[in-house]
Amino acid sequence: MTEDGAQRAVEAAAALGLAHTVTRHGPVRSLEEAAAARGVEPRAVVKTLVVRVTDDDYRFVLVPGDREIAWPKLRALVGVNRLSMPSAETALEVTGYVRGTITPLGSSRAWPVVADASMRGPVSIGGGAHGVALTVDADELVRVLDATVADVTDPIGS
Repeated sequence: MTEDGAQRAVEAAAALGLAHTVTRHGPVRSLEEAAAARGVEPRAVVKTLVVRVTDDDYRFVLVPGDREIAWPKLRALVGVNRLSMPSAETALEVTGYVRGTITPLGSSRAWPVVADASMRGPVSIGGGAHGVALTVDADELVRVLDATVADVTDPIGS
């Protein structure tokens, strides 16, 4: 299933006309290891988090590696008082990807995408399988995904 996820993500990027480079690497245990394996700075490793708005409404949130979701900012953007992270089972059900491999590229549902405003330049986003990533231009990614760009994160630990 994991390789199918990678194939879906790569094919989706190509279908969208998104210029990308695929990187495959072994297991990593930290953001720093992932960045080194992908040849980018830690801030350029973009995590895709799936967030539940309601039982049948989700968002993909693109978060630079050196940042974390600022829940009050994200709630204000979405216009709700409560957001949550779905269970691993629900995340798989609504995206077609297991946690740690989730990407809006090739997802089983095209949920709206929110990209943090600090995302710039070349970034490395998950490629639908463990150890697979796509390096893309942040602005192009935002464009092809029709993402909403907003300040929805804070530096980790702030």
